[in-house]
Amino acid sequence: MSKTWKLETYGEEGKVEFYGVNIFDYQWKATGKKAAVKDPRYKQDFSFNVYTVDIDGNEIKFAAGEFSPYVWGFFVER
Repeated sequence: MSKTWKLETYGEEGKVEFYGVNIFDYQWKATGKKAAVKDPRYKQDFSFNVYTVDIDGNEIKFAAGEFSPYVWGFFVER
């Protein structure tokens, strides 16, 4: 069964709490992969980049991108 990407959170650039931290305060590492996601509000399809980030020694994988200028969505694979 293939995994899908589920919206975890979204918000204004620079102000998104994700995994208990402001995710914009951390360095994201691009994986070179893409995730097919859907804007939960307008149901528009997007292709967001997949990243990893180290938070307190835990490597987290997520997809992120802008739904509209300065409004970011963050997805996790389920």
